[in-house]
Amino acid sequence: MANSGTQEYIRLGFMNQSKATDHTLSHLLNKVPEVTIWFWIIKVLCTTVGETAADYLNETLHFGLTGTTLATSIALVGVLIWQFKSKQYKPGIYWLAVVLISVVGTLITDNLTDRFNVNLITSTTIFAVVLASVFAAWQSKEHTLSIHSIRTTRREAFYWLTILFTFALGTASGDLVAEKVNIGYWKSALLFCGLIAVVAIAHKIFHANAIVTFWAGYILTRPLGASIGDYMSQAKADGGLAIGTTGTSAVFLGVIGLVVVYMARREAIAVRH
Repeated sequence: MANSGTQEYIRLGFMNQSKATDHTLSHLLNKVPEVTIWFWIIKVLCTTVGETAADYLNETLHFGLTGTTLATSIALVGVLIWQFKSKQYKPGIYWLAVVLISVVGTLITDNLTDRFNVNLITSTTIFAVVLASVFAAWQSKEHTLSIHSIRTTRREAFYWLTILFTFALGTASGDLVAEKVNIGYWKSALLFCGLIAVVAIAHKIFHANAIVTFWAGYILTRPLGASIGDYMSQAKADGGLAIGTTGTSAVFLGVIGLVVVYMARREAIAVRH
């Protein structure tokens, strides 16, 4: 018969295994990825593509603002239906949705600015108010803004609506800083990097609320990505590197594809173990 020490060891072993199983099950049921350094890297890559791909379709391929908006919106709706029908988080579907919602979020701001002549201060204010309203409705209905429990259709709907308006707000505020304040693209990128660092320090060192700092960081990565995209794609006379929207979009889409494959392999290995 096992002695009391051995019995206690076995009991703790089963408890730890049960906790690990519960954690794995919880992760599998969640429809969004875990927040790791890879999450933030690919998020910035997606926001950069959102900026350059919109310009590529609109200007290089001559879709025009209306044609680009319609084409990308239809594609986004199709991918989101695919995402909602999926029973669990699938990196390829999820990140394709993020890329497309990044493009559509950019185009919402572009339409307001170019088609309806809404100034960037006004559009930034509008999107900030709309985003705050979405957060308030989400909190009221679900009693949490955490992304670690996106397991129902309603929570997922709130999540993607929030993502859409973070991109729209990020585009408007990024354009406002880069163009209206006129500090240039690469300086804007440094500015938003600094603000993201402040948010990270607030969370890691001063233990600021994890949900608040997550969404603050998520919003700030949008103008960061936009500034990087503009810096790489715009003409040298405009303060860019003149790589063009085609080259910039191709490079970042390729890197996104590689990172998604890597993340999918990590997920598969984690599930097996």
